[in-house]
Amino acid sequence: MEPLKVAFLGPVASFSHQAAVESFGSSAELLPHVSFPDAFAALQEGKVDYAIIPCENSTNGSVVQTLDLLADPSGLYSDVKVCGEHYLTVHHCLLTRKNLFPPGQRDYSAITKLYTHPQAWGQCETFLERSFKGIERQDVSSTSKGAEIVSKETTERCGAIASRFAAEHHGLDVSEENIEDKANNTTRFLVLRNVSSERTSQLITQYANGSPAQRRTSATQTAQKTLISFMIRQDSPGALADALLIFKNCGMNLTSINSRPSQIRAWKYVFLVEGQYIPTSENVDAVAKILDGLQDVTEGCRHLGTWADQLVYV
Repeated sequence: MEPLKVAFLGPVASFSHQAAVESFGSSAELLPHVSFPDAFAALQEGKVDYAIIPCENSTNGSVVQTLDLLADPSGLYSDVKVCGEHYLTVHHCLLTRKNLFPPGQRDYSAITKLYTHPQAWGQCETFLERSFKGIERQDVSSTSKGAEIVSKETTERCGAIASRFAAEHHGLDVSEENIEDKANNTTRFLVLRNVSSERTSQLITQYANGSPAQRRTSATQTAQKTLISFMIRQDSPGALADALLIFKNCGMNLTSINSRPSQIRAWKYVFLVEGQYIPTSENVDAVAKILDGLQDVTEGCRHLGTWADQLVYV
């Protein structure tokens, strides 16, 4: 059988690339895509078997581009559903050209410019204030792009904030690692598949048994998550409360609620509700019951996938 084809948000050596490697291993064909819509479209059109897309960060919150595509008001991605998730602990490093500094040096006064993605600045503010106060900061499209720029720079003394994964890919030194403000800075990725594709239906077991992390959690984790989207009548008092009560009555613990513009008319929203439950003989049909109940109190109700909960609760 041909190897799995997996879309991730490029470029190569990005955190999305790292999440794809950890989720699918080295035997899969991992394909970078330049934007969120490109990755969704490739999956909808059957050009790839899976896509792995960031959906939220523990520091910065939800990734609205992903939410907008899941809400899908135009019906462009009707066959795309969530089938898994992956948590990636984000460790930022200061990357420099090979041998620019002696090992262990902490005096970076020679560096005149830093490159990284805008979100990374805020995640490393303490380190930047201590070691790079007043140094020029150049925004780039991804942390990996910053690493690529530094790897090609032969004259200017510059640095990038990116991952060790990016350093290894671009041949850079890790001058200092774990420079993020919060040690538990984590990004959650959603794994998506095309439910109408015969090939991905055959491969879903192959994905579930793929990486060591997935094999470990599948043996110990029984909780399930499900994602459902819907709209409500804006002129009906308590309509959202009525919808959410259905989740409670069916034994579903709500883990997140997001709303995005419906694009149908101004101030009408698509709600994306994620819930978690532990399947038992009593609630084995909980998702079906929720969907039936929502039909009476919502508009445009859609089931966007059910998958194994990979979060370790402490």
